[in-house]
Amino acid sequence: MSRSLYTDLAWLPRPPADFPAQCKAALASEKPGAQLRALSSYGLNESQLNQLAKTIRKAQEEKIALTPLTPLRLGVISNATTHFIIPALIATAPRYGIALECIEGNFDQAMQESLASDSAINAAKSDAVLVALDYRGLRLRAAPGDSHAEQETLAAANAYLNTMRAGIKAGSNAVCILQTLARPLESHFGNFDLALPGTLRRLIDGFNQTLAESVGGSEDLLFDVAHLAESVGLADWHDPALWSMAKLPFASIFLPLYADHVCRILGALRGKSRRCLILDLDNTLWGGIIGDDGLEGIVIGQGDPVGEAYLQVQQAALTLRDRGIVLAVSSKNDDAMARLPFQQHPEMQLREDHIAVFQANWNDKATNIQAIAETLSLGLDSIVFLDNDPVERGLVRTLLPQVAVPELPSDPALYARTLLAGGYFEAIAFSEEDRKRADFYSNNAQRVALQKQAGDVGAYLASLNMVMTVQPFDEVGRVRITQLINKSNQYNLTTRRYTEAQVAQVQHDPDYFALQVRLSDNFGDNGMIGVIICRRTGSDWEIDTWLMSCRVLGRKVEHAVLQEIILAARQRGIEKLIGIFCPSERNQLAADHYSKLGFSEYERRADGPVIYTLAVAHAPKDNIPIEIRRSI
Repeated sequence: MSRSLYTDLAWLPRPPADFPAQCKAALASEKPGAQLRALSSYGLNESQLNQLAKTIRKAQEEKIALTPLTPLRLGVISNATTHFIIPALIATAPRYGIALECIEGNFDQAMQESLASDSAINAAKSDAVLVALDYRGLRLRAAPGDSHAEQETLAAANAYLNTMRAGIKAGSNAVCILQTLARPLESHFGNFDLALPGTLRRLIDGFNQTLAESVGGSEDLLFDVAHLAESVGLADWHDPALWSMAKLPFASIFLPLYADHVCRILGALRGKSRRCLILDLDNTLWGGIIGDDGLEGIVIGQGDPVGEAYLQVQQAALTLRDRGIVLAVSSKNDDAMARLPFQQHPEMQLREDHIAVFQANWNDKATNIQAIAETLSLGLDSIVFLDNDPVERGLVRTLLPQVAVPELPSDPALYARTLLAGGYFEAIAFSEEDRKRADFYSNNAQRVALQKQAGDVGAYLASLNMVMTVQPFDEVGRVRITQLINKSNQYNLTTRRYTEAQVAQVQHDPDYFALQVRLSDNFGDNGMIGVIICRRTGSDWEIDTWLMSCRVLGRKVEHAVLQEIILAARQRGIEKLIGIFCPSERNQLAADHYSKLGFSEYERRADGPVIYTLAVAHAPKDNIPIEIRRSI
């Protein structure tokens, strides 16, 4: 099972028998982008990936709109043959919300492609470049027993790669996706290889460690091919015959897996990673049915192989929560009975306070999942639903195709591995606010529950004792600012995306006014909940970016933010604010943002954007129940 889990992408459902016909029909459907994403969400083999890629390329050639997919241009350079990888990447990308265009560099011309300003990848102004080098592309010459030569070789390899990175940055300002090196299986010194300086094993391990550290301090991204190859087995990953015949860097059976890992990184780059895990209970978190078997009859805990299997699921969920993934429960059960193991079972790892929203009732799972998403102010495409029942999985996939629903094997010992193998929660950075995100959403669920009980909204908002902190962009907040810009979709007026380097440019450019906004209240700290970027055009400010976390909507935060923009505009002699709403499939929640704030509609363009204006001198003054703390 372990190998087939990865080679078959077994967490994904199997493609339908008429998959080729569905590919052909996709572009004639009412929503071709959504249809392509649905087709990409099956576990596809190489032939099926090629079929789907052909359809996607045809759509791009015919300029068919592929919303809700986000366009992204990827350059690919390597010392190996990459031609067979390109269709797999294009066909896999919709699985992660991306409409991918690939620009392939010439064979074994990675350095030339990165340095030449007129190379294909630089001329195309790629958004990202996959630098797909393997150990044969870095000239790692072994010098067994020579530690000095080892250090010189590593320094030269790192300098070689850094020259490429610098060339790509200069040529296209693209984010680089850099691969660790999968070491060859063969060992010339046996078990002594790792201990002896200068061996190829030592060189590869040293290079990978240095690369990981260098990526951690930059906006470039790491693709840990070494871990991927070791997960499936180095003996299977490396195919000497394929390398000799065609310079293929890994066995073709792993092509779907390789493409999936690249595309989950691209999805994370564009803020597509999932943020919430919704858990079924009976036979998912414990063995048995709590309503039938009672607290003493369910199977969970140490000393029993089945009980320990379910503990692994709970431990995986807790680890995800510790890195900021929100946990919720959706179960067909009596509420009091469903909560009993969380409250009283001594072996339970998960407790009630770990669960942001607990839905135990007799509604169908799709209805409950929608209610959970609304309570948490999350889009359905932020959610993963884990359920052992294939009927329930099929229902949710049919009614809520945006929700990720991993296939689970019959053996619960493999549930946790399957969930994590799916890559739903891919990260490209980790901040202190990420660590606290689960608590943010749990606290917000409590606010929503309290608001439903309150009759007077104004009194309720005043009772929260909200404190909003506004300050300019700075180095401390830059990573989180960039994350919000690239992740926020629902309440994002323009959905423009910026790299960390571009955020830094905004911070230091006097023609820009930029704010990061934080909010706290009686329930806790919400962290950074808003980003504003205004760009001077003559005597006006164009609001280039206005985004907010959905969990603070309905609390007058947008009115308070506008007052801060107006205050800063008056201090700087700005006469007019120009607001832009660029509609997308995801941000209709913000469609009336500017009109609600007193802006007047100025122009509705044929290509989509709606332009609003507000005279600074006549801006409305609202009475807002929020204390403002400024660092401007």
